[in-house]
Amino acid sequence: MRPQSLAEYCGQAHLLGRDKPLRTALEQGSAHSMIFWGPPGVGKTTLAKLIAHHVDAHFLTLSAVLSGVKDIRVAVEQAKQHSAQTGRKTILFVDEVHRFNKSQQDAFLPYIEDGTIIFVGATTENPSFELNNALLSRARVYLLRSLEATDILNVLNRALDDQERGYGQRKLNISDEMLNRLAQAADGDARRSLNLLEIAADLAVKQDDGSELINESVLEEVLSSTGRRYDKQGDLFYDMISAFHKSVRGSSPDGALYWYCRMLDGGCDPLYVARRLVAIASEDIGNADPRAMQVAISAWDAFERVGPAEGERAIAQAAVYCACAPKSNALYMAFNQCLAAVKSQPSFEVPVHLINAPTSLMKEMGYGDEYRYAHNEPDAYAAGENYLPPEIADEQWYYPEPRGLEIKIQEKLRHLKQKDQHSPQQRYSDLDRSKD
Repeated sequence: MRPQSLAEYCGQAHLLGRDKPLRTALEQGSAHSMIFWGPPGVGKTTLAKLIAHHVDAHFLTLSAVLSGVKDIRVAVEQAKQHSAQTGRKTILFVDEVHRFNKSQQDAFLPYIEDGTIIFVGATTENPSFELNNALLSRARVYLLRSLEATDILNVLNRALDDQERGYGQRKLNISDEMLNRLAQAADGDARRSLNLLEIAADLAVKQDDGSELINESVLEEVLSSTGRRYDKQGDLFYDMISAFHKSVRGSSPDGALYWYCRMLDGGCDPLYVARRLVAIASEDIGNADPRAMQVAISAWDAFERVGPAEGERAIAQAAVYCACAPKSNALYMAFNQCLAAVKSQPSFEVPVHLINAPTSLMKEMGYGDEYRYAHNEPDAYAAGENYLPPEIADEQWYYPEPRGLEIKIQEKLRHLKQKDQHSPQQRYSDLDRSKD
């Protein structure tokens, strides 16, 4: 049931619709080197073949899983011979192109440059990370999207009606509602939809009138083993965990639950989400609600103690708690800025008053002199003291946000700063602070 013409091709209207870039190029009878990036079953291979047919180009194909530089050279030689004999260009289609290493990808460059081949690569992985810049600069990247349910229905109906390549002669009987369920189960993958239809056709119940019925029991058996698209190491995994993180950060408990359940449905390790929640509790919530860290760690611990059934629910509880918690990235920003300052500045000496003096020699050298023991001070606070090196005595990195518990922290730090300013005892009192 692979489409035989662009008119039969379903989906990718953003590329092949009227006045769209790829459609315009094809209408002009020209083809250029390109990369098709998209999930499985959206028509990357099919589109490459249809383009070759549309522009009357010779079509060669390689699989990066099975091929090496030697196979590339053989394909290039075939392209040269075909051009010499017929004058036609050659489209060299490379499936799973991201599996080629750097030297293998570089092998295509001179032949793309001199026009020996029109290079068309297909990949399910992000080309920005998986393909060389030299190759990317010579090819346009086209994003192919998962098919809409209406596109999948068109694929299924064509298969049911086609007399030669489909089931048109079998008199398969399936209701619109069940066909819609098949389309939804395909999850945007045309190839999967046809596989599901094929299984359903094999299990169809023969009727007295010679027709074959795909009923509820058949459909349940077909759909019982289907899974959502999910790649534990691919773009979809990182896209979903990104959506989960942004949902929690954006205080959307429903968004957090949805993406968490999507990842569970696809086979994600729940403990990966638990670990991410611990990071979120520090990065996005921080001291606005320190309990978020405790809740996240407790959910992680609960999963390891009671197992997936109850443990997955505990992680869901932590996700919702973190989503609903007040948000602050003050600690996250302070840590990053302070670390950057440490890396960019000299290694300032530890001030003498902050160094312990466990030996008599160190005491004679003045270590620990004038240190003020906070517990001996009013309100257990040594007003006017400073705990930074004198060179950076006035630096500040932590600025609490006016949310959650950090409101109280902000008020306390403001109060302590006022006490510092009015204290008669000032560490580094001889420093020039005129710049302030």
